[in-house]
Amino acid sequence: MNCEIDELRTLFLFEKLSDEQLEWLCREGSVEQIEPGWLYREGEPAKCFYVLLDGGLVLSRRVGEDDVEVGRTVQRGVYGGAFQAYLGDRIQQIYNNSMRVTEPSRFFVLDADKFADLMRDWFPMAQHLLEGLFFGTQSAQQALGQRERLLALGSMSAGLTHELNNPASAAVRATSTLRDRVAGMRHKLALIAGGRYDRATLETLIRLQEDAVEQVAKAPVLTPMQATDREDQLGDWFETHGIEGGWDLAPTFVQAGLDESFLNKVVAAVDESTVEGAIRWLNYTVETELLMDEIQDSTTRISTLVAAAKQYSQMDRAPYQVVDVHELLKSTLLMMGRKIGDITVVKDFDRTLPDIPVYAAELNQVWTNLIDNAVAAMDGSGTLTLRTARDEDWLLVEIGDTGPGVPEEIRQRIFEPFFTTKAFGEGTGLGLDISWRIVVNKHHGDLRVESVPGNTRFQVRLPFVAPDRLEVPTAQEAGQ
Repeated sequence: MNCEIDELRTLFLFEKLSDEQLEWLCREGSVEQIEPGWLYREGEPAKCFYVLLDGGLVLSRRVGEDDVEVGRTVQRGVYGGAFQAYLGDRIQQIYNNSMRVTEPSRFFVLDADKFADLMRDWFPMAQHLLEGLFFGTQSAQQALGQRERLLALGSMSAGLTHELNNPASAAVRATSTLRDRVAGMRHKLALIAGGRYDRATLETLIRLQEDAVEQVAKAPVLTPMQATDREDQLGDWFETHGIEGGWDLAPTFVQAGLDESFLNKVVAAVDESTVEGAIRWLNYTVETELLMDEIQDSTTRISTLVAAAKQYSQMDRAPYQVVDVHELLKSTLLMMGRKIGDITVVKDFDRTLPDIPVYAAELNQVWTNLIDNAVAAMDGSGTLTLRTARDEDWLLVEIGDTGPGVPEEIRQRIFEPFFTTKAFGEGTGLGLDISWRIVVNKHHGDLRVESVPGNTRFQVRLPFVAPDRLEVPTAQEAGQ
């Protein structure tokens, strides 16, 4: 179709151009009649720059498997397509949205290369300004995103250090005490070797010792009130039988689940003159067993925390893998345990859900961001709920809190980069933006929020099957 410079001059985009520039546009470009349908699709190579002369169009963005409409217009001069061609090969030249023509329409069409030449030749200063704005914003977003990740990592590292310190200190204390108790047992063994007990008595004591060790493994968990009552009973028993310092021995026997009936067996097995020595020998045995249990529990806790840290960071694992999403959630909760504090955690997991293909380490960052926001919203008290379920063709992960909720007037903005409701210096406003890009762009899933005061739920939907368009990690990403 004919290209008229007078028509181009009526468009706000070209109204300041000279006749020579308008003639160049008509010579290098073209006017085309486009029938209703898709003009270009998001992700395709960006080949042309389009300006609407008359007609109507819809712009949309890809969200998961859906095209979400972001604009509908019949305004002349609206443009789209390869408008970042002037950046050249410094960015991937693809359409970053989709355009659908809604009625027979006319467009001015310019090849991407020609549009890049136009920008370089006619507006060199504007091009430099636009380049600076584009790459500066991109760099700032990447730097702040990295800072957001480092802040989260630092916070969790501090929490992990604290969590590791507790069982490590307990193991050190138990080991030191165990050394003293073993030394005491050697002393008692020397007394036994001195012939204070006959063979039959010694065999009975050894049998009682084995019974005591067996009882330690089956000892019931008592409330503080129950433990105090039993300690009083045993303290009275020791005092009645003339055992000095019996009140100090009572807590050990109670913790091991040994009562008066067991002590009466000891009395029946030995002479009255050797009752106290036998009781103390058994006390060393029980204490030693309890200390070894404490060391085992502490070291097991350390191993659990280290395993959770590896699960969270996905060390030594491929970036993209098939995983049980519940294991990712559990490792994140464990890593954030100190930050969660006294908040009640409810896990409503559907364990029948299958494993799914994901970028596991990046999903852990999503859980971290959402849980961190939920904890901050509840300000130290409330209920954090993690729920998984099947939602048609999606695996749903829902993270809820009982905080004041997200006001309706800002609900549409919370996923925007740099938007935050936190006080200055407490947040960059990139946590939800990063989460959105990981869930929606990288996994072709969906992230949304439903909120009323006392019940805010962030819902992450992930496909059970890897989409054909799932991003493939670069060599650098795979190396990381």
